[in-house]
Amino acid sequence: MGKEKEREMIRAAAQKAALKHIAPRAEEMDAAGEFPWDIAEILGKQGFLAILLPEAYGGMDGDITSFCLVVEEIAKVCGSSSLLVLVQGVGTMPIMVGGSDDQKRRYFDRIASENHLIAFTLTEPEAGSDAASLKTRAVRHGDHFTLNGRKCFITNGGVAHMYSVFAVTNPDKGEQGISAFVMDRETQGLSPGKPENKMGMRGSNTTDVVFEECAVPEENLLGAEGEGWEIAMKTLNMSRPAVGAQAVGIAQGALNIAINYANERFQFGAPIAKFQGIRFMLADMATQIEAARSLVYRTATMIDSGQGDSDELSAMAKYFASDVAMKVTTDAVQILGGYGYMKDYKVERMMRDAKITQIYEGSNQIQRLVVAHHILKKG
Repeated sequence: MGKEKEREMIRAAAQKAALKHIAPRAEEMDAAGEFPWDIAEILGKQGFLAILLPEAYGGMDGDITSFCLVVEEIAKVCGSSSLLVLVQGVGTMPIMVGGSDDQKRRYFDRIASENHLIAFTLTEPEAGSDAASLKTRAVRHGDHFTLNGRKCFITNGGVAHMYSVFAVTNPDKGEQGISAFVMDRETQGLSPGKPENKMGMRGSNTTDVVFEECAVPEENLLGAEGEGWEIAMKTLNMSRPAVGAQAVGIAQGALNIAINYANERFQFGAPIAKFQGIRFMLADMATQIEAARSLVYRTATMIDSGQGDSDELSAMAKYFASDVAMKVTTDAVQILGGYGYMKDYKVERMMRDAKITQIYEGSNQIQRLVVAHHILKKG
């Protein structure tokens, strides 16, 4: 089977699952603000929680393009559910990048066969945009490390079965003193905090994760000591197009609703879709989405092909698509007028969900710094 046909089958399966299982639950998830274990099970059965894992470990052997397609299709109906797939991929990437065969076998098998969830734990109270300023420490004691510290805003933090963790092993070396680990939830001293009460993505679990005298075997170190920062940056470079795909999906879902509403809503004796002001808004929304989608999948293609440095495009795709999502969802609320502001309609949820895409995986201000660095360096 050709790669394009395989991707189309994956996209179609994601669309079917989104419309059949996820869309009917999206409003309830948002209102309750509770993690949807039933949706996690459905996504696991479809293989989407293991989409990036190699077939040798029970995964779908998908590439970044396939990953983006799944995230986009699900985001069209529910941002929270798309985030579940997205963060699962992000959590597995450090193991893919730095893990040994034994580590991959131990952890990937559990993800593929038991639908175990994983969380990516990098952000700390004093290390957000300045991610290298980690305070979490890992001190070696013979054949194990002792971890102490606190992570914050961790997606899946309270529901994960395992964690990709970044901690300082040599504080004198700056970025080169950061190491990466994979840890089990049952590790003594590891404790998630209470779920955060968020504006959007309310069906996604977000908590602190606290480490108190956690003994981590040396065999859980990903790569060598000091390679954690490189592993984290490679992970974020690969995951940012998927955040862009999520933003594109949210925006497309909002546009679809706005188009249907504009055709059905009559004012002054005609559908509002007949009025130039609305038509121009819809045209701009569609054009912005298509531009964002093109950038996202061009970036994914570059990463999949392994040709060239994708850091610049990855940053562009993330911040452009998420800015588009915020604008398009806001415009969708405007087109629906007073109804758009009501929770009976989906666009207000989509607007709330869109906002975080401008913030996580590196704020859009940081992404602009990355792009500026690259273009000035080339100039």
